[in-house]
Amino acid sequence: MLTLCGFAASNYYNKVKLALLEKGVPFEEELAWVGQTDRAASPLGKVPYLKTDEGTLCESTVMLEYIEAKYPEQPLLPADPFAAAKVRELLRYLELHLELVARSLYPEAFFGGKISDAAKEKTGQQLEKNIAAFAKLAKFSPFIAGDSFTLADVAAAVHLPLVSGATRIIYGRDYLADLPVRDYLKRLGERPAVQKVNADRKTNTELMMQRVKG
Repeated sequence: MLTLCGFAASNYYNKVKLALLEKGVPFEEELAWVGQTDRAASPLGKVPYLKTDEGTLCESTVMLEYIEAKYPEQPLLPADPFAAAKVRELLRYLELHLELVARSLYPEAFFGGKISDAAKEKTGQQLEKNIAAFAKLAKFSPFIAGDSFTLADVAAAVHLPLVSGATRIIYGRDYLADLPVRDYLKRLGERPAVQKVNADRKTNTELMMQRVKG
């Protein structure tokens, strides 16, 4: 039995959770807030990390690759090597060039903090450049890599709402508005696994905010 450790307010935790749910892999969840993690399993103290019968794994994309290889039923990567590489390409763009850049906005957008105007300007310029590049790769037909739900959609489902929300709050406009992201996320939201992840995220986010205030 796999045990996914972390907390459901985390988009990276939810990326792994969504993959497990979509593939129908049995797993348990173990709540571990930042600062309460198993440092032997996650040396940097990050979430999520995964307990397996063979040992523990950290880094969410590594977990996705392990789950895909260990449980090949209900695949989330195409069998064709090039098509699989294109899915990984989108996954990398989503995480390194969109979410990681937008993350610098989160303290002010979501947690009541403050970031400098210079940081906002620099982040905004980088996001505009990176989103334009991402638009050349994403298909949205109907899924982000084509006609099948893949690991790229697992990442997009949890990252794109944050990029949209953060830019809308900080800059007064959604930087993803020119892409068909809204309709795409609506389609994903009809999937039972996505609905469960979103419901659990909402509940856990409320708990996290209570902890922060307390």
